[in-house]
Amino acid sequence: MVLVPAGPFWMGTGVGPQAEARPRHRVNLDAYEIDIYEVTNARFARFVDAGGYATPALWNAAGWAWKMRHHITQPARWNDPRWNGPTQPVVGVSWYEAEAFARYVNKRLLTEAEWEKAARGDDERLFPWGNEWDPTRTNGPPDGRVTTQVGSYPTGVSPYGVHDLAGNTWEWVADWYGSGYYASGPADNPPGPASGTERVFRGGSWFSSQPVSLSTTYREHTNLYEFGVRDEMTGFRCARNSRDPKPVTPA
Repeated sequence: MVLVPAGPFWMGTGVGPQAEARPRHRVNLDAYEIDIYEVTNARFARFVDAGGYATPALWNAAGWAWKMRHHITQPARWNDPRWNGPTQPVVGVSWYEAEAFARYVNKRLLTEAEWEKAARGDDERLFPWGNEWDPTRTNGPPDGRVTTQVGSYPTGVSPYGVHDLAGNTWEWVADWYGSGYYASGPADNPPGPASGTERVFRGGSWFSSQPVSLSTTYREHTNLYEFGVRDEMTGFRCARNSRDPKPVTPA
């Protein structure tokens, strides 16, 4: 994991096609730590092997009910050699599975604001590496065909050294989706709407057809599908609170 220091950044944008990414607004976050890489199949296997799918305490009530209703015992692409390499990011996992894994490793999912700050830093980058699209820095358009080993694009890291925040897989975040939340959410540590029917994922994937969906401000959500959706385009990474969450005041 790597530390993202406490402090403000500009979230959202005042331009572009996505009304739900507006307005551009100032957000203050406490310090937090973020996984440098997306959760891999090898890491997720520990959860599977430890009985994570049979441990109700790791799941929220809705997630456990969903898992039991659909007889879920492993990720949807778990036995498919195209997707299950040990260093490939785990895919075929729902929001519920991502949250349960995070709880298993004593972490949590990122908030949407935390994800965006980790991706763009405090200088408002359009992509994690800068403001110009460069297909050589990410597993995405126009050449993406399948997930790649995490960390395969070292020139595409974010300002904090986080890999694959653009492309490879979309990443589940903790927040409920609210189209107008940016205009009404708090300025300090926004947690997302208090309730909703859809969840948010960020960052684009190998399957994305347009660079805009890999930009640091682009928001995607489950589009009225149950957020148990489990496709080969979506994975996740985890976060945890920093032990020193507030900025240090100089003497």
